[in-house]
Amino acid sequence: MLAYSVTNQDAGPFTYTITFSLVDDQGRAMSTHEETVASVGAGRTVRRTLEAVGYGGGGEPLGPEHVRIIDVKRVPSDEAPASAGSCPPSGLRLTADDGDAAMGLRVVGLHLENCGSRPYSLEGYPVLQLLDDELEPVDGIEILRGVGGIPMAGEGSGPPRPVTLRPGESAGATLAWRNTTQFGEAVTVPYVRVRAESGADPVVIAPNLDLGTTGELGVDPWKKETDKAATGPVRPQSS
Repeated sequence: MLAYSVTNQDAGPFTYTITFSLVDDQGRAMSTHEETVASVGAGRTVRRTLEAVGYGGGGEPLGPEHVRIIDVKRVPSDEAPASAGSCPPSGLRLTADDGDAAMGLRVVGLHLENCGSRPYSLEGYPVLQLLDDELEPVDGIEILRGVGGIPMAGEGSGPPRPVTLRPGESAGATLAWRNTTQFGEAVTVPYVRVRAESGADPVVIAPNLDLGTTGELGVDPWKKETDKAATGPVRPQSS
């Protein structure tokens, strides 16, 4: 078992996601492991134990020399994505997947699950606010309605249509961008504050948008997950 600690130097409670890299005796990465430490209070230090998450060639548990911390993300606890199996008071669980990447195109899926007890209806696009490392707004990026304007992203899901989610049903939307770097300063947006619609409770995700110098991010409208499966969600294309 390996001990680690998280210290919150912010003014309010934050939730931390730590990504560990497991390396071999030559320092080569073998795999990654992610842990979440929820609701660390202001000024507090929380200690955790990383259980054995891998084994060396001799079958022995990996020691501290085989573990590296490669990324730490932090979001306000009241805006953190709900953990699996839990349901926020709103009755809506909003999360992001790990995404896909190919040929300079990046795609991340947003997922909105009705985990409550009554139907939920919406129509339109997720409401996005781009945030920097200090969770301050990032300016100068155009958020396109639809991903059709992003090269190689395809036509996307088409125009918005009304969506009603019964309890247990979910909807999906797609973020798409390119990481092309030409003239100017490349921009990376580590965090995005997402609302299912205007006025909905915000959730901060950490997709690490490597926007290069494109200055554009496309977002498709919400579609029922079954509808997206039928029409085909955006995926990186090689031609």
